[in-house]
Amino acid sequence: MQEMEEIYKQYSTTIYKYLFCLTHNQDLSEELTQETFLVAINKIDQFRGESKLSVWLCQIAKHLWYKELKKAKKDKNISLEEMTEEISFNQTTEEIIDQKEEKIKLFQDMQKLDEKSREVMYLRLIGNLSYDEIGTILGKTSTWARVTFFRAKQKIKEVNQVEK
Repeated sequence: MQEMEEIYKQYSTTIYKYLFCLTHNQDLSEELTQETFLVAINKIDQFRGESKLSVWLCQIAKHLWYKELKKAKKDKNISLEEMTEEISFNQTTEEIIDQKEEKIKLFQDMQKLDEKSREVMYLRLIGNLSYDEIGTILGKTSTWARVTFFRAKQKIKEVNQVEK
């Protein structure tokens, strides 16, 4: 059991950051991080060592996130409080709308990328993770993460130029 405590201390921040990149929600990320380690404790005997432990934990976290998305899809009701929390009183309505439209466009463009490129983009842009951290999470090198991010940006630029 002490072994799992060490694993938790070593990887909990990485798993949290990864989940935050996916969820964009601090509370949900914390909850899913705890759930990830609970699943890991119950299934540690299934870890074959074919990948890094951090990669295995991220895979568990990702599957829990997908499960959460399926559950949320059924409950599409958004409360008025959630909607008003997003509105900043320091910005004009037009600025808020413009920012949202830009974000939506970026996310739409990112959906056209392959899964790995999309994941790297999320981790870098939303999670503010370094290329080293991204490489560790995805079981690749920091150079791979940097190149993948650069190529994904180029693809998005190309798509936007073609659409204009």
